[in-house]
Parts: sequence; structure tokens; C-alpha cells
Amino acid sequence: MNTELHDRRGFLKQSVLTSLAGLVGTDIVFAENMPKHHVPLALDEGLKGKHPDMIVLSDKPWNVETPPHLLNDAVTPIDRMFIRNNGLVPEEKIDPTTWTLTIKGESVKAPKTYKLSDLKSKFKTYTYQLVLECGGNGRSGFVPQTSGNQWDQGAVSCAEWTGVRLKDILNDVGLKDDAVYIGYYGKDLHPSRDASKVVISRGVPIKKALEDETLIAWAVNGQEIPMMHGFPLRLVVGGWPASVSGKWLHTIAVRNKEHDGAKMDGHSYRIPRQPIQPGEKLAETPENYQIIESMPVRSLITSPQSGAMIDFRKTLTVGGHAWAGDLAVKELHVSIDYGATWQKASLQTPKNRLAWQQWSTQIQFPKKGYYEVWAKATDSHGASQPMVIPAWNPGGYLNNTCHRIAVKVV
Repeated sequence: MNTELHDRRGFLKQSVLTSLAGLVGTDIVFAENMPKHHVPLALDEGLKGKHPDMIVLSDKPWNVETPPHLLNDAVTPIDRMFIRNNGLVPEEKIDPTTWTLTIKGESVKAPKTYKLSDLKSKFKTYTYQLVLECGGNGRSGFVPQTSGNQWDQGAVSCAEWTGVRLKDILNDVGLKDDAVYIGYYGKDLHPSRDASKVVISRGVPIKKALEDETLIAWAVNGQEIPMMHGFPLRLVVGGWPASVSGKWLHTIAVRNKEHDGAKMDGHSYRIPRQPIQPGEKLAETPENYQIIESMPVRSLITSPQSGAMIDFRKTLTVGGHAWAGDLAVKELHVSIDYGATWQKASLQTPKNRLAWQQWSTQIQFPKKGYYEVWAKATDSHGASQPMVIPAWNPGGYLNNTCHRIAVKVV
């Protein structure tokens, strides 16, 4: 081996490690064992600003959950928004001044490309509060355990997104009469780092794409979208699984058939058309599995935090949020006796369609001891959250059982 080259490589590696240690503020123990491409958690750009109590489920790709008590705000702060990535965050340097969005596909009259500045200047800007929820939120409750990240209850947010309506862009491009679906493409990197592989490319029927609240967004809560959440441009589709809200968006294809991109097949974001036995294997065909669309009714208790100690002499104020996919929430009830009786809570109207709704009530406990407070939401079509885990499915999707917290009255 060329000794001079070997020495130089050793010097470069040591220089990098010294620099990393300087940024972290202390020695990085066992730094020589770091895998290729590894970025220390303390330095990962995508996680800067994350609330310290967020729960990291995986780091390749990043999947980070929000404990329910951190979701007490009417509008979810950016540092408390859950993170769900199927692939790796783009490693290329992103320049928003040169970023483009292309609309193409079988059902556009002619493809068209817009710069980010074009979107901001040519179309009217809209801002909506929109619920984004992972289709697997609550997955950890299923027995037997299913594949995928074992989310508890916190893979949901309701932030304020700003951008242009997708329908306005599609009207500008011009659609053919045979348009039935849209599919998105982003710059996320496949975990294998094979640039030829698309990690995820999902979409929605054209009717959902043309709703007023379906946005091409460049800001969240009045700020530039953080890298981890899709900078500089993101498709935001409220009320449906958050996997249809593509990050790092550069292309939308308007299809004359159901979109067939990555994660649109098998049982990805699909549930069995008929109930099956827990653990049962089913041929992964469209005849057996249907795509998840509008998310089911659900609620969270965000205050107090589970495990709270309550003074018996005082009344407890309990509150949280409720949402119901494409629908509104009609009622919210709480129980302290495991569902034997229910007490109606005060329920606010949503800020706009597809936003969650705040609720609150006061509870007087009959005596000292251990209690569970349960919350049950009912949507505008009369469907309520179940008190037990709903039908098992291989993907662990749509567990919308009543949320509950434990309290001790002393």
C-alpha cells in the first residue's frame, strides 16, 4: 500500500472525528466503530429542534412518536410533530430557488413544470389546520404483533399548513376526462441507497385530490417546512393516512387508473376486505385487500398525563382532541368506570374541515383509589370508537380503540 496515501486517509478520518467531537462538545467514545454513513443523533440535521421527550422508534429511516401529553396544543408545534419516513432523508443539498414541481401523467393534456416561486406568485395561497395520522397509529395494541413500527397513540399531528391548492394547479395544467387518481414522487432515498429504487410513491383518487384542503405546501405553522417533514415542498392530504402526504415533492402524476407506485401494493396501507383470524395469512391481492382511505374516528386525552396524582378534594379537568378522517366528530364522552357509564364532554367545532376538535370536561371522583379515564369519540355518521381492539389485520392498521389514562386519587 502507498504509505503516504494511507497516512493521509488516516489523518482525514481523524480530522473528521475531531471535528465531530468539537460539534458534540465532548469525545465521541468508540467513534472508530461508527458504520459508514452514520450520523450521530446529536448532529442529525433532521432532528434538530425535536422535543427531547419524543420517542425514537427507528433511525434508518427515522420514525419518531409524540407522547400524548405533548399534543395538548390546539395547533401542534413543529418540535412535537411525529416523524414517519419510509426512506432516508435526501442527502443532496436542496436549493429551494431551483426546486421544481412537475405535473405529468396519462391524464394531463400536457406536462407542465413550476418553480417554487411560480407556485407562490401564480396561485392564491391558503392555510389550513390538517390532521396527519399514520395508518399504523396504535399498532402496538394488536396481538399477535404485526410488522411495522410499534406506534402507541402519538403518530398524529394537527399543524397549520400553508401553500396552494392542488386543484388550482391541476386546473392550470388541464386534465383529461379519464383522470381517476394522482400519485406523488419525492426525493427520499431508498434505505439501500440505490438511486434507481423508489421507496414510496402513493396517491389518492382524483376526487380527494381536488378537495379544497388538499395542498401543495411550503410552510408549516408559518415557518419553512423542516427538512425532516419534507422541505421544501410537500403534498398535504388531511384525514387520510399520512403516507399519502408525500415529502420532498418534485412530481405528481395524474393517472387514468389506480396509482401503482411503491407501497400501493400487497398489504401496504391496506386492510382485509373481510375479517380474518389473528395471525392468518391471506394472499396479498386486490381481491383480498382494500386501500385505506378516510381514517376512523379517534380521540386523545392530552391532559392530564397518564400516571397523574389527583387530590380527592379537587375536581379534575380532562381534555384533548378528537378527529374523524373526512368526517367531523359529533360527540365525545368519558368514563371512569371502564365504560359502564359515560359522561358527555364539551366539544369545540374544528377550525376548518379536516382539523381536529378540542374537548374538555370535569370529573369528580367518588372516592380515593386507582382509576382509568377513557375517552370515546363519535363521528357525524354515528360510528364510535370501540372499547376493545378492533379486528386484527397483518399491517396493524386502524386501531382506534378508546384512549385511556391512569390516575391515582389520593
